[in-house]
Amino acid sequence: MKRKDFIYLSGMGLGALLLQDLNALGNPIDPLQALEGVDVKFKKELADVALNAARSKGATYADIRIGRYLNQFVAAREKRVQGVSNTESFGVGVRVIANGCWGFAATNKVTKEDIAKAAEQAVAVAKANSKIMGEPVQLAPQKGFGEVAWKAPIERNAFEVPIKEKVDLLMNVNDIALQNGASFVNSVMFAINEQKYFASTDGSYIDQDIHRIYPSFTITKIDRGSGKFQTVNSLSSPMGMGYEYLTPRAEDKVQGVVTRYKHRYDMLEDVKNATQTADQKIKAKTVEPGKYDLVLDPSHLWLTIHESVGHPTELDRVLGYEANYAGTSFLTLDKWKTKKFNFGSKLVNVVADKTQKGSLGAVGYDDEGVKCGKWDLIKDGTLVNYQAIRDQAHIIGLDASQGCCYAQGWDDVQFQRMANVSLQPGKEKLSVDDMIKNVEKGIYIIGNGSFSIDQQRYNFQFGGQSFYEIKNGKIAGMLNDVAYQANTQEFWNSCSAICDESDYRLGGSFNDGKGQPSQSSAVSHGSATTRFNGVNVINTARKI
Repeated sequence: MKRKDFIYLSGMGLGALLLQDLNALGNPIDPLQALEGVDVKFKKELADVALNAARSKGATYADIRIGRYLNQFVAAREKRVQGVSNTESFGVGVRVIANGCWGFAATNKVTKEDIAKAAEQAVAVAKANSKIMGEPVQLAPQKGFGEVAWKAPIERNAFEVPIKEKVDLLMNVNDIALQNGASFVNSVMFAINEQKYFASTDGSYIDQDIHRIYPSFTITKIDRGSGKFQTVNSLSSPMGMGYEYLTPRAEDKVQGVVTRYKHRYDMLEDVKNATQTADQKIKAKTVEPGKYDLVLDPSHLWLTIHESVGHPTELDRVLGYEANYAGTSFLTLDKWKTKKFNFGSKLVNVVADKTQKGSLGAVGYDDEGVKCGKWDLIKDGTLVNYQAIRDQAHIIGLDASQGCCYAQGWDDVQFQRMANVSLQPGKEKLSVDDMIKNVEKGIYIIGNGSFSIDQQRYNFQFGGQSFYEIKNGKIAGMLNDVAYQANTQEFWNSCSAICDESDYRLGGSFNDGKGQPSQSSAVSHGSATTRFNGVNVINTARKI
C-alpha cells in the first residue's frame, strides 16, 4: 500500500480497515519515541558530509534533506476501538546537478559513510542522465540563509496528547451518533509531524518542524421502513495545526443551516448535526434539473478551487510535464503572456500562499531551501501568474523561485507542488444570510462530494454533501441528487458575490496525488461563501 493511498482512505474514515498495513508508513514505535528529536548539530555534520562528497565527485550543486516523518492513527467503529498505530520513517535524500543534469539517491542508513555513498550515487546518476539530456538545468539564483529554523506555531503537540484522551473523544463521537439514530459510525484521528532538515551548497542549513492533524467521521443512517439510507461525512478540514484544533471556541462558530467553525472544530457538535442531516437527506426530494444560482459554502468550494484553479496554474502541468499522469492545463503560456486572459469575473482574486497560518501547506522554507511567500494567480479576474520552482522560474521570466517545491518523504525527489491556493473574501460586508436573501431560485451546497474534471482542468462536474433549495430568498428544504456542470472559465465568470472576511474558512486535501512515481502532498484552500449565477444543475439519481 502506498502512503498516498493510506492517507486518502484514512481521510474517508476507512483507514481502520488497513491498520495491519501501517508499516508502509514507517517502522512502528512507542508513542514516547515520537517526542524524541534528532540533534541539529548532528544533522549539520551529516549534511556537510553529503555536500562535500557530492562536490568532490563533480557536482556543481547539491542539496540534502534529512527527514523524520511521524504518523499517529487512532480509529474507532461504533462501540469499539479499531486500532492505534504510531510509525516513524527516517532517512536521507541527496539531490545534485552534475554535467548540467539532475541526479538523486536516498538511504535509510543515517550514517556519515552511507550518506557519502548516497551523494556519490546521486552524482553518478546525474552524469548518466546527462548523456541523454536535452537542455541543461537552469536554477534560479538562491542566496543561502545560513543556519535557520522554522516551527509550526502550534499550541498543543498532538503527539504529546495521551492516547486515552483521543480514544475517549472518538468513542464519545460514536456514542452521540448512535444515540441520535446512526446505524453505523466510523471515527478516526490522524496526526503527522514532519521533522525536516535541508542543506545545500548555496549555504543554507534549515531545520523545520511541521504539524498536521485530521479528525473525521462517517455516519450511515438506515430508514428501516423504506429501506433507504444516507451516509454523511464530517465537516472537519485537515489543518496545519496541533491538537488545539479540537478545542472549539465560541468566536469561531459560524451560524447557518449547519453550524461550522472557522479556525477550530467541534467534533461532538458536528456528529450530532450529521445524524440530523442524514435524516433530512433520507426524506429530501430529488432536484429538478435546470439553471440555478449556487451559494457554495467553503466546505464545498475548496475542492472546486483545488481542481479548477490550483491544478491548472501549476507550471509543470502547463508545460506538459504531467501529461502522462496528472494531466495538462488549459491555461497555456500564450494566455498568460497576453496579461489579458479573462479567467473569471472582476470579483475573482486568487492567491497562492505558503505562509498562511493553520494551513496544510504552511512552511517557512520549501524543500529546495527557498523562503516561502504569497503571490497573485488571478487578479480581478485576469490570469497573472503560475506556480513555479527554481528550475522553472526562467521559463516565465522570474528572477527567483516562488517556493513551492515539496517531496512527500526523504526517499522521494522534490518537485513542483501546489501551494495553498485561495479565493480572497469580498471587500464589502456581506453575510451568508444576506447573500441567500438575494437569491430567487438557487441551491445552497455544503460539504464536498464526487467530482469529475477533464485532463486540462476545463470541463467539470461537482457534487456535494448537503443541498438546500433556495426559493425567493429563503431556505425551502433539502434536496438530493444534485451536481453542477460547467467549464472553468464560464463558472468563474458567473461569480457574482463573495461574503466578507468574517466568513472566510479553510478546507483542504491531505492527499493530493501527482508525479511518477506518485507522491502525495497536503494543501489548503480558503474562501468565504460565494455565489455563482445561472449554473447548470443535473439530477444524478440512478434510473432503474
